[in-house]
Amino acid sequence: MLDEKGRLFGKINIIDLLVVLLVLVVAVVVAVKLLGGGEGLPGGESGSTKLTYIVEVDGVKPEVYENLKSYVEQEGGDQLMASGDMLDAYVTGVTAEPHEEVVSLNTANGQITLPTDPGLLDLTFTIESNVVNAVTNEVGTQEVRIGKTHTVKTVHFELVNGVITDCQWGDGE
Repeated sequence: MLDEKGRLFGKINIIDLLVVLLVLVVAVVVAVKLLGGGEGLPGGESGSTKLTYIVEVDGVKPEVYENLKSYVEQEGGDQLMASGDMLDAYVTGVTAEPHEEVVSLNTANGQITLPTDPGLLDLTFTIESNVVNAVTNEVGTQEVRIGKTHTVKTVHFELVNGVITDCQWGDGE
């Protein structure tokens, strides 16, 4: 198959053939990425499973709640984002309760309790999303699991150290 000059079938150099095959492989990989064969950011596209979950964020200033409430209450809610990409997930509701954290002090007259940071609020967010993989439950770059910490990030606000308190898959099943 190779002649004395190292050409395949007397016409093509074996190194030239390897270079042509490498270029074809690179072209196929680029074409697959450009035509949408890549997954991209998980949760960035409409998925097959609806996931509704609740996130509680404690100790938020009342001004923050008043300012973010209008974005959440707009029709459709406020869209989540991750790493600069918009997700197929929306904050559709938010409620506030007074933050109740107290410290106990032992005094000569007995034990007294005092509130810490009076005036703060505990916010509860309802988030509706579509997940591509119901096993990993990824919304953007975060896995959704009850008890897991979660950052609620939209174009308009970001609150960290929230805790997921409930998850419902499908239509409330």
